[in-house]
Amino acid sequence: MKQDVRILLLGEPKVGKTSLIMSLVGEEFPEEVPLRAEEITIPADVTPEKVPTHIVDYSEREQTDEVLKQEIIKANVVCVVYDVTKEDTIDKIKTKWIPLVNGEAEKGNKVPIILVGNKSDLRSGSSMETILPIMNQFPEIETCVECSAKNLKNISELFYYAQKAVLHPTAPLYDPEDKQLKPLCVQALSRIFCISDQDNDRILSDAELNCFQKCCFGNPLAPQALEDVKTVVWKNTSDGVQDNGLTLNGFLFLNTLFIQRGRHETTWTILRKFGYDDTLELTDNYLYPELRVPMSCSTELNHLGHQFLQRLFDKYDEDKDSALSPSELRNLFSVFPYMPWGAEVYTAVPTTDEGYISYQGYLCQWTLSAYLDIHRCLEYLGYLGYPILTEQESQTTAVTVTREKEVDLEKGQTQRSVFLCKVIGPRGTGKTAFLQAFVGQNAAVRHHLSAFSPYTINMVKVSNQDKYLILYEVDVETAFLKASDASCDVACLMYDSSDPHSFEYCASIYKQHYMESNIPCVLVASKVDLPEVKQLHGMNPAEFCYKHRLPPPLPFSSLSLDSTSKTIYTKLAWAAAYPHLNGSDMSNTSFWLRVTLGSAVVAVLGFAIYRAFARQK
Repeated sequence: MKQDVRILLLGEPKVGKTSLIMSLVGEEFPEEVPLRAEEITIPADVTPEKVPTHIVDYSEREQTDEVLKQEIIKANVVCVVYDVTKEDTIDKIKTKWIPLVNGEAEKGNKVPIILVGNKSDLRSGSSMETILPIMNQFPEIETCVECSAKNLKNISELFYYAQKAVLHPTAPLYDPEDKQLKPLCVQALSRIFCISDQDNDRILSDAELNCFQKCCFGNPLAPQALEDVKTVVWKNTSDGVQDNGLTLNGFLFLNTLFIQRGRHETTWTILRKFGYDDTLELTDNYLYPELRVPMSCSTELNHLGHQFLQRLFDKYDEDKDSALSPSELRNLFSVFPYMPWGAEVYTAVPTTDEGYISYQGYLCQWTLSAYLDIHRCLEYLGYLGYPILTEQESQTTAVTVTREKEVDLEKGQTQRSVFLCKVIGPRGTGKTAFLQAFVGQNAAVRHHLSAFSPYTINMVKVSNQDKYLILYEVDVETAFLKASDASCDVACLMYDSSDPHSFEYCASIYKQHYMESNIPCVLVASKVDLPEVKQLHGMNPAEFCYKHRLPPPLPFSSLSLDSTSKTIYTKLAWAAAYPHLNGSDMSNTSFWLRVTLGSAVVAVLGFAIYRAFARQK
């Protein structure tokens, strides 16, 4: 909504333009009227819409045509004043003043006009019969007000309608020539209807209508008023009311009726509550609320965010199979101007056997979005109507900004529930297969997928708590790795146990980026289903790990995802959750026993595991 309103009064000499302004300000008819009134500014606190209003007079005798053109450009609304007792001043409305104001303006960009019939005290009847054809000819005319500067009749109303024409404009909403809502208005109201239809049955029930009414206007409708609204829609539309509820067509008709009856402010109140500006675009303040995230902090969805997303999932999971099919996903995102999730999402999160996004996969993708690009995530939540449906100030209440990682290290514990693991290794080691195995995709399924994400995310258990682990495949073209590429919560250095040159790269990366850092590292030997070869490095991988106090390399094969291979992901999450153990207890066999088996069985199996490791050496 505009921050102020500029009203320009035009019209033939002696029609009473200056008298109208002075009667408004002085609240009495002036005995002496100057040729032109100085610009008047009415403070926000005394206007109906609480917006500062500037009223500008025009005098043909005192001002040039160039000055007039500049004033028309600056004006938000023009009041064309005529004398109700003089026909020639009415004729000049269409022959002179409207062409002067909007003659070169394109449709949709015309300045709104209010027709003002002054000196109504000197005429017994109304001039409206003469004015109506002019109003029908020029759709930019908002309304016509007959008034009297002498006896103060309708003076305040005149300036209220002028202010209303600017703050609640007709032009973006309604085409008076076609007598229907404009496409952008239909699109915005359709999104509002969809958000308000909380059970996704394509009908606004009485309960949903009252939620909507309370959200927009502060109070629910009385039961009789609710029935009256539905009766009006039912009488005027063939499909506006269904199963005693309001359909989308009924909702659109109701807003059309508001506008046709001059109640634009009702539709604008609805639109602005749901985040729209005067051009029917969602505002930046609505979509991108301010959220400060310090450098070493991360962002996660909190319980409010999860509750909202769960309700949303339940709403669109129409067949209640705990998964979203492609059509259900499209319906969920129908309130967006674009599809936010592409084909790569099916490779990034867990899916069902049918290839649908499971509830777990759905939460994983939202968690990934919140972690990687919180501002885009806030935008998504805005499109979905989070602040409206949850009655929160903004989407930021759905997000937690974690404390600095340095504090976690100092305290020896973390409050985070989302961890990033960079998977690094030379090309051909099977990094993509490692990522896809994390979300349950096997080689046969991967063959049919058209798009891949460099990220995968899934839930893992750490100390009997659900955590999210994000795996990111670092695309390595050379032996050089930038420091920004190395930064993460845990590094997974992967080498091909069947390639003699593979481990050399991992050893180099470790020394270059991780040896002196606080980032825990886990080595993974891939392709263990193939014959193992000796690595052409100064020491073998087990000796390297022992020297640098790293846990022994963990074996992985994408062809046989046994429990040993699957526990690698749990071990990565544990390493990320307990970074203060990096280089000390992490290399201890008992630590990995606690990770894999739980502390209760450590005493029983500890000796057997020790003997197994001894034989490997």
